[in-house]
Amino acid sequence: MKPTGPIPPHFAASDSGQLLIGGYPAEELVAEAGGTPLFVYDNNIVGAQVARFKGAMADGIGLNYAVTANPYEPLLEFLGRYVDGFRVVSLGELKRLQKAKLAGIPMNFAGPGKLDVELEESVKAGATISVESEGEALRAIRAAERVGIQPKISVRVTPPFTIEAGRVTMGSVASPFGVDADRVPSVVQGLIEAGVDWRGLHMFAGAQCLDSEALAEVHRLTVIHAGEIADAIGAPLPELNLGSGFDVACKPGDEPLDIDKVAVALNETLCNAPSPLATTRFTIELGRWLVGESGVYLTRVLDRTESCGQTFLTTDGGGHHLIGATGSLGERGMANFPIAVANRFGAPPEEAVTVTGCLCTPFDVLGDQVALPRAEEGDLIAVFCAGAYGLSASPQAWESRPMAKEMLV
Repeated sequence: MKPTGPIPPHFAASDSGQLLIGGYPAEELVAEAGGTPLFVYDNNIVGAQVARFKGAMADGIGLNYAVTANPYEPLLEFLGRYVDGFRVVSLGELKRLQKAKLAGIPMNFAGPGKLDVELEESVKAGATISVESEGEALRAIRAAERVGIQPKISVRVTPPFTIEAGRVTMGSVASPFGVDADRVPSVVQGLIEAGVDWRGLHMFAGAQCLDSEALAEVHRLTVIHAGEIADAIGAPLPELNLGSGFDVACKPGDEPLDIDKVAVALNETLCNAPSPLATTRFTIELGRWLVGESGVYLTRVLDRTESCGQTFLTTDGGGHHLIGATGSLGERGMANFPIAVANRFGAPPEEAVTVTGCLCTPFDVLGDQVALPRAEEGDLIAVFCAGAYGLSASPQAWESRPMAKEMLV
């Protein structure tokens, strides 16, 4: 028997033992959607996460949603009522915001390898373009000239530190993301001379982390280095995008991130920020932390089999929909996201079983030797922490199988 990640505390069972998602029995949601596999996202959980962030952080720290985490349009529309802006990394994500009628909300267009058409469309949309190199800065200026609009441009900085496994290490590491800190002042001067609306700096280590002390140290170092860059530029910093890095507890042994500790430390850091940052607007971009725990992946048991003393439950879902739960189809049993039998939620475990998907690979495992109540053909399996980097981040075309359905409740 192997451990699983902790089931998020937001879920309960009905009187009949049915998993409730947003107050609705899982089987009822499956029937409404027309079958499984199905992702269900609970907007109450998302709203609570937004409220937790805003209640913990000092006034004036903006909250942007990273669309890559989950681009489901009804979810974007819901988030648009509460966040201060969005981060996009492709024209496709920008168009999803437009379809969700969020075209006028502040946007940060980040990421390497931006196409010319993406630069042009982001200028038209009024997004701040976070340029990753000198060449991209020049292409952004030319794109703005073609459409006849003054562009908003920030510069992404390759930080002179890294965070890995909850530890912060000083020293720059070669990266395709951003401009090395020593070259940033000249890039910014070139942007100002070109007449762009310079919006500041975008700097973060990028690693998902559950350690509040490590994140606090990253924020402290980021603010210090941003102040040094502003000194070298010789001008106040309009905005500083602190990026993300907030993770959710979804694997065995994980403990939830203490957002209050992160907020207290960040507030202290900002109170002691360098003088060039006295009027700077600060933003944090979150994706996984906002929506990860809101999602449940529901998949139906198709078969129960025995082999060499082990029991297997084969489902109609799998890694083509939720690759993270399989260990990326290459690390069987390394993930073991929180998992349950949805129609016997809260019942005590009776056996150790391996829950597999329907793909023709031995690595399509949603739960490797996990303790569950006995499940039979037709029962419903629930995989939790499925609200971020699920369907859109998985190989949906694998074996040309049907796409999963999605629903916001």
